[in-house]
Amino acid sequence: MSGLTVLVVDDEPPALEELRYLLTAEPRIERVHAAVDGAGALRILEHERIDALFLDIRMPGLSGLELARVLSHFTNPPQIVFVSAFEAHAVDAFELRAVDYLLKPVRAERLAEAIGRITEPGRSELAGAGDDTIPAELGGVTKFIRRSTVRYVEAQGDYARLYTHDGNYLVRVPLSTLESEWMEAGFARIHRSYLVSLAFVEEMRIESGRCTVRVGNTQLTVSRRHTRELRDRLVRHARPGGSAQR
Repeated sequence: MSGLTVLVVDDEPPALEELRYLLTAEPRIERVHAAVDGAGALRILEHERIDALFLDIRMPGLSGLELARVLSHFTNPPQIVFVSAFEAHAVDAFELRAVDYLLKPVRAERLAEAIGRITEPGRSELAGAGDDTIPAELGGVTKFIRRSTVRYVEAQGDYARLYTHDGNYLVRVPLSTLESEWMEAGFARIHRSYLVSLAFVEEMRIESGRCTVRVGNTQLTVSRRHTRELRDRLVRHARPGGSAQR
């Protein structure tokens, strides 16, 4: 692909200039525009084709998160890389399908990685490709959970609880969203309350018409409507070279 045209948005001139300098030195970047606030960014977007925004979060007026929500309604929105001195907004960034989330001060090698995720969408962790990563807040700390470590997921209203080998984590994502995004990564809906990773299912048992699966030391109920599909997917998953996909 040809070089990228990007837009840097930051209300702090030193941070703006530093990031613009780093981007200009990147061979995959063709043009770099700059704006000091959300309104200025929108004016540039009216007249320029922008491939990606490097967007500060805390700005006066229209914040970076608010600007990203506006851009999400565009027919062909630019990709978003959030740049912030704070980790606290990482959850919101993931929900807005950001390509990456960089912490200030931005290191050149970390910036190069973010640009790689723009130019090669399959590498994007935030957009749900590859080994997806999902943020969970715990005691004021944002922990990033890799999808490959999740054994099963339990619905809790508009939230979901992820169970891994070292604990469980509440995330601000409904189970139905994880089901649609993770199905092709080997997850199966087994009950209105559960989504399970086929890789961690150790046993499927049917007794007196009741189906359960064992994941580690946990027995999970499988609803009647999901039993046949789950059995078929487990058989395909277990075959040499088999796929967990439908």
